[in-house]
Amino acid sequence: MATHVLVPVDDSNQSTEALEFACEEYPEARITALHVLDPGDFYAATGIEGGAVANYEELQDHHQDRAEAILEAAREQAAEHGVEIETDHVVGGISRSIVDYAAEHDVDHIAIGSHGRTGASRILLGSVAEKVARRSPVPVTIVR
Repeated sequence: MATHVLVPVDDSNQSTEALEFACEEYPEARITALHVLDPGDFYAATGIEGGAVANYEELQDHHQDRAEAILEAAREQAAEHGVEIETDHVVGGISRSIVDYAAEHDVDHIAIGSHGRTGASRILLGSVAEKVARRSPVPVTIVR
């Protein structure tokens, strides 16, 4: 039985389903909802390319606020199941950050949505869930 479950969260239905799964299947485990802030998204949202620099701090603050809103929604969702969860966020590449977090924080299971990103970036980069499943040092449940 898992004692520490990591659930990567974004604002997708799949991550909501993954958190639902973790709360139902591992109600006694320590559950951590993790949101990864991808630095590439800081610029993608504004259309900035190459070396052009906008107000990086303002962009970062916007993404930090968005991360906190996502994590607050995760806490509320878990509370509906009578489960209190921990939340955290990190900055970095999404799949690598999830795998690294699991290795560094004594996680023994990851529950991840089947896909959060859609469109061309998913096709070109491959599925985050697939990369996590291949590289994870612990068992991974991919939730559809």
